[in-house]
Amino acid sequence: MPFFVLLTDDAVQDLEEIYDYIERYDGANKANYVLERIEKVFSTLAENPHRGSYPKELLSLGLMDFRQTFFKPYRIIYRVIETNVYILLITDGRRDMQKLLQRRLLQA
Repeated sequence: MPFFVLLTDDAVQDLEEIYDYIERYDGANKANYVLERIEKVFSTLAENPHRGSYPKELLSLGLMDFRQTFFKPYRIIYRVIETNVYILLITDGRRDMQKLLQRRLLQA
């Protein structure tokens, strides 16, 4: 049974910012490539959303509601609820993830 992958408004904004940044500094072809690869990750989540690992920053707080997958260096944080996969965050994994996850996921 396939799951439905849904992007939150924040995730859509993340994706747009990633695309715009890459397009500005590396060109439209590279930006399109990265966008296509991230979208491919979404399609794999529709088939098997429970394959992702738990983000270590949240696991250390005892939270196992969220999972992550990667298209390096990007981390895609999501949550599975019934037959829906909610993409919550798409970001460069080299950022300060502890602060970002607390701000975006725990204070929402």
